[in-house]
Amino acid sequence: MENTVPKEVIEAFTGYTPGLPEHSAGKTSIEPVGGGLINYTYKIICELKSPLLLQQINKNVFPRPKDVQDNYILISQYAEFEFTGLRLPCPKYINNRESVFIDKQGNYWRAFEFIEEGVVYTVADRPLRAGAVAQTFAKFTAAFSEFNTGLLKPVIPDFHNLSYRYRQFEDALQSEQYERMHKAVSLTEELKQRERYRHFYDIITESPDEFPQRVMHHDAKIANVLFSKKTRKVICPVDFDTVMPGYFFSDLGDMIRSMVCSLDENSTDFDQLCVRKDFYDAIISGYLKGMKNELTASEKKYIHYSGILLLYMQALRFLTDYLAGDIYYRITYPEQNFDRAKNQLILLQRLEEFLSANYSFKV
Repeated sequence: MENTVPKEVIEAFTGYTPGLPEHSAGKTSIEPVGGGLINYTYKIICELKSPLLLQQINKNVFPRPKDVQDNYILISQYAEFEFTGLRLPCPKYINNRESVFIDKQGNYWRAFEFIEEGVVYTVADRPLRAGAVAQTFAKFTAAFSEFNTGLLKPVIPDFHNLSYRYRQFEDALQSEQYERMHKAVSLTEELKQRERYRHFYDIITESPDEFPQRVMHHDAKIANVLFSKKTRKVICPVDFDTVMPGYFFSDLGDMIRSMVCSLDENSTDFDQLCVRKDFYDAIISGYLKGMKNELTASEKKYIHYSGILLLYMQALRFLTDYLAGDIYYRITYPEQNFDRAKNQLILLQRLEEFLSANYSFKV
């Protein structure tokens, strides 16, 4: 993708206002919005109209870009017309019906209202904020409890399918990266010894009454929550590219994975990886509060499997990519995916120990 915005794209999204005659936006200026790893994002400032957030959808990650936007239109309209009380950024249209513009190079663009009072944090620096993030994503899922998940298109098939990720791991063990295979023997054995988590995932998928599919965000992290600059309270969740049907553990597990430890998945300070009890408790409490009475008895019973399943899945994915020759995740040095896998496995081990000690959780 080229990191530029064609004039035709700006004109398409600034030239139409629902219910009003077409009129010029006046002079416009472009400001790149950083932080995202997938799509190019810009703030478009208009002389005569409100600013908007413009994105070029990454066709390499999302081979069917229109499906990404179609999903968003579905959930945003449902959130508005079913009086869910959930605020989502309003999509911008280029005419009465279309919200996606395809430029002359075949690139796909979409736009949203720009929420001026919003600010994004990249790190949960206190338990209270981690709990607010968890409650936000729980409210998002709870708002769609009556929504037909079959209407959503799978923009990344098998994204959180643990059985599929385990099969990829097994396939990677047949690779010819012999030096890497030798280095990864210990990690490989540790992951194999936990195949029971894969079997538990299969039980989940085979028990639709106990573990129903829900509308899940699938990228539940603090950077995808917009806070108010003035009050520091949550405005709304953002970045809905990966909204798809999923299971109870996906969003909660990802938040546990990304916020319970003060170090991220790229850290090689392995001795310092730990589970912070105050953060863990805040995330669980916030999520349960946001979901209210939506979870089934089985989902509540196995709620502490959420972080376990996501950490195990991510360790599998990092090691799989390492054994396959680093074909998926971007790296900055040759052994980074090995280090990431080790990081996630150690954090998984620490979480197992933490749950056993604090929640009488048997793994």
